[in-house]
Formats: sequence, C-alpha cells, structure tokens
Amino acid sequence: MSTAARAWTIPGWGDAGLVSGEAVELDVRAARIGSRALALLIDVLVQLVAGLLLAALTGLLLAALPYGVLDAAMERALLTIGLVLLLVGYPVLCERFNDGRTPGKAAVGLRVVSIDGAPVGFRQSLTRALVGVAVEWPGLVLPLLSWAVGLTVMLSDARGRRLGDLAAGTLVVHTRTATRWRSVPAMVPELAGWAYSVDLSRLDAELALAVRQYLARAHGFSCGWQVAAVTARHHRPGGRR
Repeated sequence: MSTAARAWTIPGWGDAGLVSGEAVELDVRAARIGSRALALLIDVLVQLVAGLLLAALTGLLLAALPYGVLDAAMERALLTIGLVLLLVGYPVLCERFNDGRTPGKAAVGLRVVSIDGAPVGFRQSLTRALVGVAVEWPGLVLPLLSWAVGLTVMLSDARGRRLGDLAAGTLVVHTRTATRWRSVPAMVPELAGWAYSVDLSRLDAELALAVRQYLARAHGFSCGWQVAAVTARHHRPGGRR
C-alpha cells in the first residue's frame, strides 16, 4: 500500500486524511469537538434570534386574518413548519449557499466537505441535518442516550466526525492555518543603531524573501543569532554587500 493510501485509510489524530486526485496528502486539520461545540453554540444563538423574528413576523400576519380562521390544527402546523425551517432548513441552506459553512462555522473557521475533499452536496447536508435533529441536537429520539452515543462517537473518531457525518459521508475541517505563537526576535546589537535609519524600500524582493524565511526558521537553529551576529560584522552600515 502506498504512503498516500495509508494516509487516506489511517489518518493521524486530528489529521483530516484528505488526498488530492494527484495522490498528494493535503495538509488539512480535522475539526475536533471543542471548535465544533463553539460553532454549534453560535449557531444556536443565531437560530434563537431567527426564531424570535420569525415568530414575530408570523404573529403580525396572523393578526391580520379574520377572526375564527386560525384554529389549533393550524397553530400546530405553523409551529412544525417553523421548527423544520430552523433546525433543518437553517444548516442545509447555509451549507449549500455558503460553501459548507453556517454562521457559527464561519466565525470559528470551519467548513463541511465531502469525505474526499469535494464541496458538500445538498443531499449530504440534508442527511447531516436530519440525523442531527433526530439523534444528536436537539435529539428527538431518546435525547440522553443519543447525546451520550454521539459524544462517544466524536471523541473516538480520529477525524472528529459525528453520527451525521458518518451517515452523510462528510467531514468538518479547519479553514484557517494553525500558527504557533513565538516571541519577536531580538535586535542584533551590532545593527541596533543602524536599523533606526535604514531604508528598506531599496531592498529587492528576492533578498527580502530570504530574510523573512530565515527569521521564520531561526527559532529552530541552535546558533541562529550567532550566525546573524557574525553576518552583521561583515555588513557594515556603509552599504549592502
């Protein structure tokens, strides 16, 4: 089995395991339960606001109807339609027309994709939403048991997929590159005075790129700043050599 095939079948923990059509493993991180829970919380708040606005609009429209037209059956039908729009229509429409992202996922930097990395389809989004409503959130079928099962599945899956993802063949990935915070490099003492008056506008793009790449990797060199100090001695303030 090739390296790309192994990466596809057995992804590392948190690795999305996506492989392009050229058999190149893509550097994409799978979203875990923490980021997905935060995105869900934001979406729930948006749904609550949308539900209040929808209820207010529906109340105004019903108030204009003649007396006696609205009965208990119509009230239950309108309530059911509203819940379906909020719990199913909301995620399906957002994922369909916003590149696999609900407002919560967009805020956190997540995106729903197919298991092969392709954009998520309508049927996949609908399957995810229906499974979510039935057994995950809010979980209409045995809420406590389904919540426990869904949480166990997410924690045990190497790519953090929930039941809806497994049923629809989808995956939630990060759209933002992970960065490691590091301290700002200290100024080389030999160049401290010269740096205040240096004009970088005359620096060519190739040299600027080389310097930027060096500074990005300097933390991994055992003698990075010693090399810079030695280099500084050979580059006097009089001009660039």
